[in-house]
Amino acid sequence: MSDFGFLAPARLWLLIVPVALALGYAMMQRQRHRYALRFTTLDLLDEVAPDQPGWRRHLPAIGLLLAVIIATIGFARPVVAGESTEAQQLVILAIDMSLSMDAEDVTPTRMEAARESATAFLDTVPDGVAVGVVGFDSRARLLISPTTRLDAVRRTIERDADLGEGTAIGEAVFLALDAIEDAAVRAENEQTDSAKPVGTVVLLSDGDTTSGRSNDEAASEARDRNVPVHTIAFGTRAGFIDDPFNGRIPVPVNEQALEQLAFQTDGQSLTAATAEQLNQVYEDLGRSVQVESVRTEVADWFAGIAVVLLGLAGAASLAWFGRLP
Repeated sequence: MSDFGFLAPARLWLLIVPVALALGYAMMQRQRHRYALRFTTLDLLDEVAPDQPGWRRHLPAIGLLLAVIIATIGFARPVVAGESTEAQQLVILAIDMSLSMDAEDVTPTRMEAARESATAFLDTVPDGVAVGVVGFDSRARLLISPTTRLDAVRRTIERDADLGEGTAIGEAVFLALDAIEDAAVRAENEQTDSAKPVGTVVLLSDGDTTSGRSNDEAASEARDRNVPVHTIAFGTRAGFIDDPFNGRIPVPVNEQALEQLAFQTDGQSLTAATAEQLNQVYEDLGRSVQVESVRTEVADWFAGIAVVLLGLAGAASLAWFGRLP
């Protein structure tokens, strides 16, 4: 989007009116000059009207024409584009902290690689974007509310956390949606000039929902709130964990469940089988998160300038010639 534009550009055709007035004024001045030279001697003119206004007689007309031009531009509803001064984007990182994330099919483990990639993601997020973190196993927890203090978010992600049984993907989505809604309410209560924050959920997991509300329920709620859920299926189908009581337990990644969740919420469905692939996925997501660009109509600026020019033209005409232009 350009920095300057018009909401009603067709109205700019009205600029033909001041152009026609300018041409008419120039023709009248030319005819008046010819008439004066034809019927008046220069010596007699100097004696009768020695204090001719000269160039001053054109200033009121010029001011009037400029006012009409500027008013016409204002009538076309000009807008300027720019980034909002407040955070317009909220991103909630929902990170799986179930026992399956201890699998070593991704070096050193799925969990460690996820932490490293999530912190690298923060380096790609544009200034002004607020990021929060939700961790989940059999239940979901808000580890940090959305904030633009990304150093605090980074420390939260890097903090060691015990992995737990179960996977509550649906509950994680619900909690992320509530965090986005709470941030929007806070922004409204603070009466900032920025628009309502736009929320996005980025959910990383390797398994099925085994506790809490279902993925379908979460997707329906996210759709109702107009919040896309981007999912990252992380790990390989050959992943496993060693259980001291049950031995080797397979923990293959379930790509289809996460793909369906993303599809139902108009989000992106991504997969990563290695730490390098996960880094690339997060980098791509970070570039896609942008501070909202806003267009502000500035027709009142042009109306104000036109009024000032009209006032100056009228004042000058009254002062010099005793009449309005």
